[in-house]
Amino acid sequence: MTGVPARSGSEPAVRGSRWSVPRGAGVSFMNNQKQQKPTLSGQRFKTRKRDEKERFDPTQFQDCIIQGLTETGTDLEAVAKFLDASGAKLDYRRYAETLFDILVAGGMLAPGGTLADDMMRTDVCVFAAQEDLETMQAFAQVFNKLIRRYKYLEKGFEDEVKKLLLFLKGFSESERNKLAMLTGVLLANGTLNASILNSLYNENLVKEGVSAAFAVKLFKSWINEKDINAVAASLRKVSMDNRLMELFPANKQSVEHFTKYFTEAGLKELSEYVRNQQTIGARKELQKELQEQMSRGDPFKDIILYVKEEMKKNNIPEPVVIGIVWSSVMSTVEWNKKEELVAEQAIKHLKQYSPLLAAFTTQGQSELTLLLKIQEYCYDNIHFMKAFQKIVVLFYKAEVLSEEPILKWYKDAHMAKGKSVFLEQMKKFVEWLKNAEEESESEAEDGD
Repeated sequence: MTGVPARSGSEPAVRGSRWSVPRGAGVSFMNNQKQQKPTLSGQRFKTRKRDEKERFDPTQFQDCIIQGLTETGTDLEAVAKFLDASGAKLDYRRYAETLFDILVAGGMLAPGGTLADDMMRTDVCVFAAQEDLETMQAFAQVFNKLIRRYKYLEKGFEDEVKKLLLFLKGFSESERNKLAMLTGVLLANGTLNASILNSLYNENLVKEGVSAAFAVKLFKSWINEKDINAVAASLRKVSMDNRLMELFPANKQSVEHFTKYFTEAGLKELSEYVRNQQTIGARKELQKELQEQMSRGDPFKDIILYVKEEMKKNNIPEPVVIGIVWSSVMSTVEWNKKEELVAEQAIKHLKQYSPLLAAFTTQGQSELTLLLKIQEYCYDNIHFMKAFQKIVVLFYKAEVLSEEPILKWYKDAHMAKGKSVFLEQMKKFVEWLKNAEEESESEAEDGD
């Protein structure tokens, strides 16, 4: 073939290669390779794109966002559309903190909540907007749309709000008010979780009254969007329902101080909610302690003294207390499962505890409450259905119950649970009470 040099007769045949290596030369070649390792000096290797680590540059990201916001102006619909489109080009996942700093404060925040002087900033942000609820509701929609579109921003936004709450002292009063209103709206629509409120318990914020003042604006906008029941449910989910008094320093953590502060600020429903929560907590604690005292066999006089002190301290009315005492008394024994034996067991047990129950039925309403509690218990525990009348008669004889509340219960104050059964049981005893009452009145008239 033209242009291809002819192979001489002394050259061995080559398979699959243009040049051949004489037999035995390979070993020598390999030995030379081991002895003389090649160097790579002067050579440049191209790194694969996926192995390159992009430099973290929040300033460049900030410039892109601020430029876009400046072009959209104050039209928040246009702002939402710009943010939606920019997520496809800019790394929101990596620069979430910078993004939210800009949307809230107008630029990247330094530690403490200040804006750096040499950085770009924008007026298209929460802090530069009007200080009213309607404007904050519109901004809340911007955040809602952004986080719905880019779900991965949810955690970053929660972290941002927690940080902003810790920075409250670095913001002006107006900026704090706007942030509080915005946070309340976002809590109401579920964009934020109530656990972010933990940041308000920061010692410095509480001490200087910043936390309580911020909470007023926040709860006003939250309750305006929903209602106190929805707010309470959200707080309960994250175990914050019993911590609201921690918004004040330790020496001011009382129901009275909390109620006065928030009622004067126009949040009476929140004040009442906290008062009720405190009472519920105190009632639970009272019942727990009562059961422990009874199981230890403490003297009744000591138990009565403890209960009366708790009533006074926590402002718990007697009708409520008698319900707690009744429940505690009935929970201290394991009842017989046989209907014919449980009545006898109940009478013996309740006779023993009648002095304790009598100490908290000094009012007609307390006696009526006890009657309703007995009715409810006997209905809910089927083995007690036939024991109702026997229990009432026992308490009448032990001066735990008196005629008037029993007659009132029989006439119109009973509940629907087991009504026909219990009224039938009580019929003869009530007739006896009426006759005894009439005889007493006659004797009194004769004496006159």
